[in-house]
Order: sequence, then structure tokens, then C-alpha cells
Amino acid sequence: MLTDAKCRAAAKTGKAYKLADSRGMYLFVTPTGFRSFRWKYRFRGKERTLVLGPYPDLSLARARDKRDDAHRILREGGDPSLEKKRGGPIGTPTLQELATEWHELQKIRWVEKHAADVLSSLDTHVFPKLGNMLVSEIKPPDVLAVLRKIEKRPAVETAHRVCQRLDAIFAYGIASARCENNPAAAVQGALTPIRRGRQPALRKIEDARELLRQSEAQPGQPLVKIASRLLALTAARPGVIRWAQAGELEALDGPEPIWRVPAEKMKLARDRKEDPSFEFVMPLSSQAVELFKMAIALTKPGPYLFPSTRNAHRPMSDGTIGAMYNRLPAFRGRHVPHGWRATFSTELNELAEREERPGDRAVIDLMLAHIPKGVEAAYNRAAFMARRRELAQLWADMVLEGLPPAVSLLEGPRR
Repeated sequence: MLTDAKCRAAAKTGKAYKLADSRGMYLFVTPTGFRSFRWKYRFRGKERTLVLGPYPDLSLARARDKRDDAHRILREGGDPSLEKKRGGPIGTPTLQELATEWHELQKIRWVEKHAADVLSSLDTHVFPKLGNMLVSEIKPPDVLAVLRKIEKRPAVETAHRVCQRLDAIFAYGIASARCENNPAAAVQGALTPIRRGRQPALRKIEDARELLRQSEAQPGQPLVKIASRLLALTAARPGVIRWAQAGELEALDGPEPIWRVPAEKMKLARDRKEDPSFEFVMPLSSQAVELFKMAIALTKPGPYLFPSTRNAHRPMSDGTIGAMYNRLPAFRGRHVPHGWRATFSTELNELAEREERPGDRAVIDLMLAHIPKGVEAAYNRAAFMARRRELAQLWADMVLEGLPPAVSLLEGPRR
């Protein structure tokens, strides 16, 4: 049987597991470490699970009382999951419990990266405020308050994505008879509209340098600043940086260092994500190598080079770097992390035109991992490697001209 000491000691392991008590009751621990008491029973020949409540909000002794209450309902011919007792349905789950169950069902049709991104967005933005609330207690103003906080970062698109995920979670709860209303659906029309079109990006190298200078002078986590610099130097998509792992980096101490990005992390159709031949091979400048080495030293032996501050086994949030830029009044709304790709393309294509090197245009496109239209078979993403390496080093020298050395990112704020 369980003891309170055993319940307190139940820690997250990255996988869900159970600790048995008695008479079918057990403590369920989710991959994120959320704990709840549950009771397994059979009703009309079918096995069912009753969520009694979250631990430690619900004590072990109280959980046993609720189990006994539910057992009496079962003996009298009722289904405990549908009976109301003490002001609410006994079987009503918390939002985090329902979301975890929904996620487990959905992730079989998602690639691993997207599945982890969905769970990370909920863990970052939703669970701290609403995770322990019963889904029957959550009202539209509760959901809107969470989304407004995201919008103020500002991260309007993230707010819309989180709202869509909450909408799907509550819809699943209604379909599975765990809740009756969908508060997320009620607030979608109240969200700030998304401004469609090109994402904001600085087009001039002087402005880009100043953005780095000011953002790196702020107080903040060194790894966020390192990730920001790497975005600028590699022109990679932000998600590829966030999900970077040390095992993808090769020959960092050699003359031709590379970053071999697995196909599953690239922006590709699902069938191509599952094809190893679509991996992306990126030559690294000397400055990028130095930054990667710093990240490895700071995060070893964790799985990601840029982990979340809340959970070292997950990558940093997709809004972390953008939030750092938006704290600068001079650059708020003028540049997003994805904008480095436009800065890179604009400056290097203009340089190619000035130097009368029209062949560089195809090389620059390849450095951005663009696949030419009409290419259906595996595309040679390692082509033009010598020129790509030259351009990567040239670009790094241009971006970092006059900026403090990389080691300064480990120090406190500068004036």
C-alpha cells in the first residue's frame, strides 16, 4: 500500500507510471511529473478509470475516502464516473490530466518534434495556471487570461496555436463525457488577429548588428543569447536551433566542421521527414563552432543544447528568443527570430550582384535549405559545399564585425 512518503517521493521519469495502493486505487505519475490518484473498476463488463484528484491537493487518506464513496455508488448499480458528489462529478479530470490523455492519443499521427512542441507549449503557457483545475471549473475568462499573457509578450501566433490546442482538448473531453463545455471555443473570436504577410526582418547588416549588440547587453540567460547568435550566423530556422543536439555536430576541431541536421527536424513533407537522404548538411563558420562548443559545455550531458529552463529534457520555448528582441523598444515588432533568414538572403544576394557572381544565388538558396520547384527525388543538400563554407564564414564576419567576443555572452549585462 502507498504511504504519503512514497507519494511525495514519486518523481518524473520521462514516462508515465503507476504506484499501486489497494482495492484498485493507484497513484498515476505523468511524464511531466504531475501526480493524481486514480481508481480502476468495471462497469457493465467494461474496464474504466476514475480520476479521484491531484496529489498533493488531494491527500492519500482523502483519496481512499473518495474511492470508497465511488465503490458504494458502483455497488448500488451506478457508474461512479457519471455520478455527482460533493459539488462535482467524481470522475472529472484536471486539465493537465485530460491534455496528457489527448496528447497520448494524437501523437501517433505526429512526428516526434511536433508532438514534443505541442506538449511543451502547454507545459509552458497553460499548465502553470490551469493545469490543476478540474475541466468542469474552467471558464472562458480563465482561458482568455492565459492567452492574453501570451499575446503581451508579444506572441500573437503562439496564443492562437495554444487556443487551438485547448479547443481540441476540451472537444475531446466533451466527446469522452469528461466535461460539458468548451471554454476555449468561446474565446477564439476575442484574440488579437494575426497579421498575415512576411515576418518582420531587418534587411540591413548595420541594423542586424545593433539588434545583436543591444539584445546581448540585456540581463538574460547565456544560452538564449548563444542561440540568438547562432540563428544570425547559420540562418537556420528557429526550430532547428531549439532542437539542436551535440550528436549532430561533426569535426568541430577539424578544418571542415559541419552540422548534420536530421530530415525529421527539417521543414519537409512527412514522407521526406522519414527519409534520411533529406538530412541537411550545414558548413559552420569558426564563430559558429565556438558558440556550439560553449553550448555543449553549458548543457552537457543533457539531450538538447538549448533546453527549456523549466525542463532540461525539452528544448527552449519557441517564443524565448523573440521575447528577448521584443524587450528592446527600438526593435519591437521589427525583427523576429525567423527574420534572420531574410537578412541573410538580402545581404548575400546583394553582395553577389555587386561582385557579379550570379551563381551564388543558387548557393544561397541551398544554404537556406530551399528545394527547387519540381525536385521530387532526394535533393543533394551537400552540394556546393566549398562555396557554401566560404559564404558561411564571410557572413559570420559581416554580422559580428565590431561585436564583443562570444565569451562576453557568459557575462552579466553590459552598458
